[in-house]
Amino acid sequence: MAEGIMYVDNIRVEFDDSHKSVLEVCQKAGVEMPNFCFHSDLSVYGACRMCMVEQEDGSIEAACQMQPRDGLKIRTNTSRLLRYRRTILELILSAHCRDCTTCEKNRSCRLQEMAMRFGIHDIRFPDTRKPFEQDRTSKAITVDMNKCILCGDCVRVCEEVQGVGVLHFAGRGPDLHIATTGEAKLKDTNCVSCGQCSAVCTTGAITVKNEIGLAWKALHDPSKRVVIQIAPAVRVAVGEAYGCEKGENVLDQLVTALKIMGADEVYDTIFGADLTVREEGEEFLRRLETGENLPLMTSCCPAWVRYVEQERPQFLKNLSSALSPMQMFATILKDSYLEKDREDGRTTYHIAIMPCTAKKMEAARPEFRRFGVPNVDLVLTTQEIIKMIKESGIHFRQLEKESPDLPYGMGSGAAEIFGTTGGVAEAVVRYCLKDKSKNALRMISHLGLRGSEPIRFAEVDIDGRTVRLAVANGLANAARLLDQIEAGEVQVDMVEVMSCRSGCVGGAGQPYALMSGKLQRAEGLYEIDRSAMFKRAERNPVLNVMYAEGLDERAHELLHHKYTEEA
Repeated sequence: MAEGIMYVDNIRVEFDDSHKSVLEVCQKAGVEMPNFCFHSDLSVYGACRMCMVEQEDGSIEAACQMQPRDGLKIRTNTSRLLRYRRTILELILSAHCRDCTTCEKNRSCRLQEMAMRFGIHDIRFPDTRKPFEQDRTSKAITVDMNKCILCGDCVRVCEEVQGVGVLHFAGRGPDLHIATTGEAKLKDTNCVSCGQCSAVCTTGAITVKNEIGLAWKALHDPSKRVVIQIAPAVRVAVGEAYGCEKGENVLDQLVTALKIMGADEVYDTIFGADLTVREEGEEFLRRLETGENLPLMTSCCPAWVRYVEQERPQFLKNLSSALSPMQMFATILKDSYLEKDREDGRTTYHIAIMPCTAKKMEAARPEFRRFGVPNVDLVLTTQEIIKMIKESGIHFRQLEKESPDLPYGMGSGAAEIFGTTGGVAEAVVRYCLKDKSKNALRMISHLGLRGSEPIRFAEVDIDGRTVRLAVANGLANAARLLDQIEAGEVQVDMVEVMSCRSGCVGGAGQPYALMSGKLQRAEGLYEIDRSAMFKRAERNPVLNVMYAEGLDERAHELLHHKYTEEA
């Protein structure tokens, strides 16, 4: 594509190879083109036809599918285009459930936004589409196809980014709809609960499963001691809902808000991440020594674990037995509170605030229960906690700062970067290297583990051995890496996989952001790491005391789980 000059509504706009469509050139000209199906992170689909532009000869074409060319002159806002867009909106709304005030996406719905933008107040067309039964069988998301506008975003992200392909178009003509294979309920499919379909859904057709009511019930119950943990990625995203910059660390304000809302104790998941680093680091060193079940594959991401269980069981032996940071923390917490609960006559109710919808699925897994009680009683996503704070009437930006409670509120910089792709691998390398100097830290940060590339490789010397590392984000990319490993095309000793692109900062439970916003969140975590009191998991003084007092002897019982085909 050659460089050149276009004219958008008589505005002269220069473009180059970075502008892949006329829509992007319009954006550069300061014109926000209406659309439902365009996502810069997905393939171009061109289904909604809202972004049509008019050329000098009177022809119209979808800006998202149109390539820019030198000398092209277009109009984006003619009377013809306005009538066209309003008609499209009326047709969509005529076959759309319009209970907007009670919808999960109320005030964040693209269709609602477009209807307001174009002044749609009356619908001339009847609703002829048959109603759909809601699907609430998933632990992670809720599906209501009565609100679907057939933009296809969910189908594309499930296939292109995650490579799972659970969703597809079914039916024809007026019966066209999004469905699973055989119209099965989500719980009966190979859905891994990553929730990326809900992240790109422009309406309320696919949403994060709302469990706010359970949280309020626990917070208002005097017989329950409500203890909360907060994941690293949450602190650099939750502030976006209150006008903060992407990547700004608002952990201390969030702690204050949770205390106001009734939480008894608030801790930091980075404590659990330090546990994971130590346990997984030792496991990795053992495997390097014996050569057994290499490459070691990280097990922090529950959607990735579910993917391996369902699609690639031959790699189950490679998964680390170390629990995820959420489960590590929860297990230690519940175990340490057993006696206190008996003495106080209360029950410890543990809530985890996570960037991830799949964590809801992980918390419900039967193997993560002790004495018949789940380690994590409830998982709330970043989106849900934002709604709870707003419901409380709390002015978030005016809150005084309060640090997480001790002893479980302390963690390393290595634990902070767990929230971004490459962070787990980097944290484990920091642990395994004998050189603990600042120069070694700088060297590790430049290995190639950091970045946004779909698949990355790095090498590091550990005890005189060249150790090869691979990082993948997005399950479709992970699948390609697994194919290369099976075919013998690449030789690696450790594999880190995050099912969401850019890692947990891009989790489906977070406020929606394009890749640029996700990278800002990741940079926020690296900034926290740079200013952290200590950078490595083994420097955590609270953990050192716990290991000295006997945690070593119980680590296998409390902190590990071996995934098998029977699990």
